[in-house]
Amino acid sequence: MWERQAAAWRNTALSRPSVNPLCALAMAVLLSMLLVPSLFLTQDQWDKHLPTVEQNSSLNMKFDPKTTKLTWDCQENTTYGECVLIHKEKGQIKKKVKDKECQCTFQDCSLHGGVTLTVEVNINQRRISETLVYLNPGGEGTAAQNFSCLIYNADFMNCTWAKGQAAPNDVQYFLYIRDSKKKIERECPHYLKDSGTHVGCHLQDLSGLTSYSYFLVNGTSQEAGIQFFDSVLLLKEIEQYNPPNNITVHCNESHCFIRWEKPRTRKTLSIREFQYQLDIQRQSNTGSSRNQLIVVSGDTGNKYSFPRPGLRAKHTVKIRTADARKAHWGAWSQPAEFGSAEPESSLVHVYLLVVLGTFICGLTISCLFKRFLGMHRLFPPIPRIKDKLNDSHQIDHQQILWEKFAHDVGKGDKEEVLAVEEVAEAPANA
Repeated sequence: MWERQAAAWRNTALSRPSVNPLCALAMAVLLSMLLVPSLFLTQDQWDKHLPTVEQNSSLNMKFDPKTTKLTWDCQENTTYGECVLIHKEKGQIKKKVKDKECQCTFQDCSLHGGVTLTVEVNINQRRISETLVYLNPGGEGTAAQNFSCLIYNADFMNCTWAKGQAAPNDVQYFLYIRDSKKKIERECPHYLKDSGTHVGCHLQDLSGLTSYSYFLVNGTSQEAGIQFFDSVLLLKEIEQYNPPNNITVHCNESHCFIRWEKPRTRKTLSIREFQYQLDIQRQSNTGSSRNQLIVVSGDTGNKYSFPRPGLRAKHTVKIRTADARKAHWGAWSQPAEFGSAEPESSLVHVYLLVVLGTFICGLTISCLFKRFLGMHRLFPPIPRIKDKLNDSHQIDHQQILWEKFAHDVGKGDKEEVLAVEEVAEAPANA
């Protein structure tokens, strides 16, 4: 159509004897704008302008939730196609359809909330689209709820769930685990029960599970249909790491150095994929004083240094581990002691000995003094008989002392001294 119109315009222009150059230029530009888009449309643009067939031309779509594979009836001359899975949480998940293939396989995703699947293919330059809605069969509220799993000690896993609020009394749940490659599927070997109903699972062998695993809990009942619950879990995110191994502390005159080894995990991880939390406490007679928790990155070489604390107190350190991207901390290690409380305790002993010795000495002196006074009262000194011949020297000495004492008392008063002379009497016969 566009070519015939352009030819007519060219014939009209040539038939005219005189043409304005500006009009010819404008006509050429107009022709280029009309012809070029029709010649250079992409295949996608052509497809968008293709007529869409009504959905009554069914492709007979089928969806297998176990393998997450979508299939439909193949038709000849299929040149283009696309599969779309619309998830309530993840949105649209698109897959290109290869030539002469009539199927799409999606990665594992949770299906218990229902999904919508769409197929668009081009057959003989006609677009055919069909939609399939996949719903969770069973009664609303009968599926297992509060589902969670935890890997611990690197080799064990516990999964737990609760009975659905609307589930009948005879409901029984079963857990199935499948690897992301959809090659290995296993049922729970050891169920945990509550009044006969399975509400948990314990696994002692995690071999064969890949990084992502698909968990399905379905149920059975004689009274009503039971909905299923499913989830895709990254095993690294549900693993709780053990405390570090071989914690040692060495101190010099200025600093203390703490070293440890990374814990054993389900899969071998580099040191950068760990982070550690240290709890250093000072021990004393009144209890322990908690300091601020210290977070250490795994790429520091599994060591930590800090200024040496006082020698008079004992310290302890505990360490726990978590993933570097998610602070899901594991259990604390056993406390490792460092420092010494001996200097402080020996000084206290010295103080006690000094106080006790002083008290004992004072008590001994007091007892001796009281005993001496008691003996003096019970046995006073016996007076001695005065000896005039031998005590003359002592009398003179006492007289001198008395004279000195009397002089002092009188404060310089003069005393008169009378000399008495003894005269011998003459005999009568003379």
